Amino acid sequence: MKFGFWRSMTQWRSNRRRWLQFAGLFTVCLMLSVSCGRTQSGVSTSPTGGTEAGNGRVTMGTTLEVRTIDPADAYETFPGILLYNLGDRLYTYKPGTTELVPQLATELPKVSSDGLTYTIPLREGVKFHDGEPFNAEAMAFSIQRFIENGGRPAFLMSDKIDTVTATGENELTIKLKQPFAAFPAMLTFSGMTPVSPKAYEIGSGKFKPDTFVGTGPYKLAQFGTDAVRLDVNETYWGEKPGNQGVDIQIISSPANLYNTFRTGGLDVAYQTLDPDQIRSLVSEKDKGGWQVIEAGTNTINYMVLNQKVKPLDNPKVRQAIAAMIDRKLLVDRVFQGQAEPLYTLIPNTFPVSKPVFETQFGDGNYEKAKTLLNEAGITEANPLDLEIWYSSTSTTRNLIASTMKAAIEQNLPGLVNVKLDSVESATLFGNLDKGTYPAVLLDWYPDFYDADTFVHPFLSCDKGSPTAGCEEGQSQAGGSFYYSPEANKLIDQQRTEQDAATRDKLLGQLQDLAATDAPYVPLWQSKDYVFAKGNVQGVSIQPTQQFLLWQIKK
Repeated sequence: MKFGFWRSMTQWRSNRRRWLQFAGLFTVCLMLSVSCGRTQSGVSTSPTGGTEAGNGRVTMGTTLEVRTIDPADAYETFPGILLYNLGDRLYTYKPGTTELVPQLATELPKVSSDGLTYTIPLREGVKFHDGEPFNAEAMAFSIQRFIENGGRPAFLMSDKIDTVTATGENELTIKLKQPFAAFPAMLTFSGMTPVSPKAYEIGSGKFKPDTFVGTGPYKLAQFGTDAVRLDVNETYWGEKPGNQGVDIQIISSPANLYNTFRTGGLDVAYQTLDPDQIRSLVSEKDKGGWQVIEAGTNTINYMVLNQKVKPLDNPKVRQAIAAMIDRKLLVDRVFQGQAEPLYTLIPNTFPVSKPVFETQFGDGNYEKAKTLLNEAGITEANPLDLEIWYSSTSTTRNLIASTMKAAIEQNLPGLVNVKLDSVESATLFGNLDKGTYPAVLLDWYPDFYDADTFVHPFLSCDKGSPTAGCEEGQSQAGGSFYYSPEANKLIDQQRTEQDAATRDKLLGQLQDLAATDAPYVPLWQSKDYVFAKGNVQGVSIQPTQQFLLWQIKK
């Protein structure tokens, strides 16, 4: 067991991560509720509540938690954004694109013919915030620390890396346990942010949650549950920030974030506002004089179908469920346009994404659903009883499930009966790998920007059979119990394939197979919103979902 309670509780990366986000937010809310009235130190506000003009600092508000800033343990959304701005990584993405480019490396890695050994040349002249030099030894130390200290995301690298070695002052060599074509993309993960060996230790559980000593454009000046302050690193090797620093307010609720921004107390408001608040800010942007920045996300939402439960073990029944889902109705009714229909497991921000569920089944195609159900022996005399579960803490999923039930039962009267059930998150995720639930509404946050992270965790299985289903592996942990030798073969092939075009073809075949077998039904892809004052420039959401604070200025 690598993560004690957390790992054993879910054994499913997405759900675990989502649960951690929920648990963290819950904890922060509790902490804030008992500390009502505390001054949010480090935030530059005027006596009237507005941000100070002319000091060049940007004030940002969010409801997201900051449990830790240690790269070896941080696994939530907002610490990842902070680390992306406080530190560097070997590779990053060219702003505004999904083009992988060197950052602390000087070129893309040289990969051995067997796909196991990556040789990476490093940038010279870079120093950590404490003045210590960045070199191959420091990078190897940081990766080894990430693996050995046993933080929440440690498995990402411990499952992949065999050895990491400084093979020169400015040359790093990483040997993998098995070929993995997405490895350079994985090196952009925030946990791969190097830290000063003088300031950190290697050892199980040896974390520094409230300090940071890296190489990035900002230094951490203050870290707390209600405020984080970033100061400019005046000796940064790269492009200097466009502002004089960033003051971040951790706000207790969407309502407070909404009101604080509307009354001029923030330059930027980013995550998380309710749909009605977003709609209000969008519709009043001209009157209010603020900017609305909208972008698609890489977060997918789906329904998992447990094929150990009859009649969901019949592919025609699963296909029929896929056909009867009206995604456009869900997006319009529940999200008021603040989401997009999703027709495959790989979000449409990836060029390789194929709308295979729309092609094969249509959208809200009740005639096709009826035909498929009849072929599976489901009739009005023998109707399908579909039991859908979701987290009781999610208002959105409650609305989605209710809308689904109404639409299905209205269009397939007497043929499908939908029963809705909810349970608190810890119980839901704890039972997912036990096969307790026939169908569950879930979501998935990727760890890094590569299509592999949308197929391997869903479709792979280490042990099982087509008749028994998955008995050990990712799909068992995720609650579908899907087992397909063809899917396992395609996943292994795309992971070892170094030619991008060939790999894209394999990923396309995997999506086709996922639609045909339908162990999951893709539902919607979330949208992301940022609101900024009219005088603030450079606010954008990157295609990789990163938020580049150093580009913001006013």
